[in-house]
Amino acid sequence: MNAASSISQIASLMADPKRSAMLWALIDGTPRLANELAIMTGLSSSSACAHLSLLSSAGLLRHEARGRKRYFRLATPQVGAAVEALASVQLESARGQRPTAPLPPLPLSMRRARRCGDHLGGELAAELYHRLVVAGWLEGSGRYLVVSDEGRAQLALVGVYIDALAPRQPSACVICRCTEWHDSQPHLGGVLGQALFRLFLQSGWMREAEDTRALHISPLGIQQINRIARVKTLQVG
Repeated sequence: MNAASSISQIASLMADPKRSAMLWALIDGTPRLANELAIMTGLSSSSACAHLSLLSSAGLLRHEARGRKRYFRLATPQVGAAVEALASVQLESARGQRPTAPLPPLPLSMRRARRCGDHLGGELAAELYHRLVVAGWLEGSGRYLVVSDEGRAQLALVGVYIDALAPRQPSACVICRCTEWHDSQPHLGGVLGQALFRLFLQSGWMREAEDTRALHISPLGIQQINRIARVKTLQVG
């Protein structure tokens, strides 16, 4: 099957609003029952089963049996990436203006922390970036920043040696906005973003989930990540 034919067949399956709603309901990687998906999309059980059968036969979904129950999930991470990419696209109207309908919100499990390419994305990443700037660990303006002398010293204390990774290279700190989601905020990409993400994974502070970009953060991970570049409140007295 050539690329054009494949795109056409997949697009025809996703073109149905109910089927696209089902795919979106599964974007966070959580397996769901057919009845649950029927309720979420406003379908009868029989109609939901018919749509799920089509999506499964095409290889967009897979199901797993747990006793007498069947749970559905996206077949591969590539399916999830395609659904997410399509949901983030805003079509131009006939007059060249963007539609006023809001983008679908990301599931809660993906808003807090998710893989963004080779680095950390989501609210946690945005908060960390903000603290690094406020604490003076990053300097400059625009998309590319540099790590300050204070930042180099402090990052070394948590196990990230920026001089070994990219000595004095502006590309070490890239301010990233990888998607068009309404919740997308500036966060760190580049060499520093990659190094911090590896640190969090190797330390066991967070782990990647199967078939989704959502990340699971441990209580210790939340505590440790929130300590990085935490500016102490001045005591008055």
